[in-house]
Amino acid sequence: MSEDQLQRHTPRRKTVLLPVVGLLALAVCGMALLAVSTARVGLQAELVGILAALLPVGPVVAAFLWIDRWEPEPARLLWLAFGWGACVAAITALLINNTAEAVGDMLLGKGNGDTISAMVSAPLFEEFVKGAFVYGIYLFLRHEFDGVIDGIVYAGLVAAGFAFTENIYYFGRAFAEYGIGDGTSPGVITAFILRGVLSPFTHPLFTACIGIGIGLAARSPKRGVVGLVGGYVAAVVLHAAWNGAATLGGGTAFLTVYFLVMVPLFALAVWFITWHRRREQRIIAAALPGMVAENLILDNEVEALARLDARRKWRKRVRARSGRAAAGLMAEYHAAVSELAFLRHAAAQGATGRHDVSESHLVAVVRATRQAAVRASAR
Repeated sequence: MSEDQLQRHTPRRKTVLLPVVGLLALAVCGMALLAVSTARVGLQAELVGILAALLPVGPVVAAFLWIDRWEPEPARLLWLAFGWGACVAAITALLINNTAEAVGDMLLGKGNGDTISAMVSAPLFEEFVKGAFVYGIYLFLRHEFDGVIDGIVYAGLVAAGFAFTENIYYFGRAFAEYGIGDGTSPGVITAFILRGVLSPFTHPLFTACIGIGIGLAARSPKRGVVGLVGGYVAAVVLHAAWNGAATLGGGTAFLTVYFLVMVPLFALAVWFITWHRRREQRIIAAALPGMVAENLILDNEVEALARLDARRKWRKRVRARSGRAAAGLMAEYHAAVSELAFLRHAAAQGATGRHDVSESHLVAVVRATRQAAVRASAR
């Protein structure tokens, strides 16, 4: 939805204060992390870590943006999600895990604290802090949280941000200790293969479980607690199994968990997302004839609105003829149609709540965005 539309059903105080406070918090946390990481590995290694970490994060973020195409979330919230993971969640995890490591060394002997940190504190607290952002969107910006896909997208971008910051440190440390390497010995290349090529999806996969749980809670209020707790427990168990295989099991255990647990789960997640996107398409296609009957859309627009590729071509034609602004207004119209279709489907299933935007409001938004898009396209 556009900025103006969002303001019409969001309290102005939240609209103004949330981005400002969020940006300040992210800036402070980001600078602190940069200073700590640079102090540990050195400036040159830090720069190498940043460059290496940029390579895997792009495809991961692009994948989640691809998922979020029927009714895209506000760009500022997506950036805030990434920043939360990269800065707030990362520095919180750093403080808690370092404390857990120190306590473990003190109670169990030198060297055991790292195991406690990897197996206990990291899964419990990292997933809690990452999931807190998604839950915050669900609680305070409920109109921007429609279901499972939204949960996956927000959770995935938080986790992508977290993995980005974590990778900077790991890649930088590998360079500081072993140099570039050659792929068969420790070094940046080996670390990049393990973290950037083989497993860039692990953190997003863990936290996506929380997103799915919150998404189910958004559409099934009676099962809300089960979804929230179940999603968090699944994320913690997967994270602990992954860290345990890397910390305790050696190469054989790591590869076993990777190929027999993580890869199948990743494939299952891809299947689930693909299935859910097709389900969304069916929901929208089924709702369009009713919108034609209400004169919300034209009959000759149904085919174009029912498919993502047709919507993209439509916006491309508008952009070529009338410019970027007109294409942006057309995208808002498309998103409004999707949101109205999803809301009506949820209402038919008895899965709407008091926090959902009213149907009458969305009807008005569809009319307004279509009129604006038509006017801009005609110029």
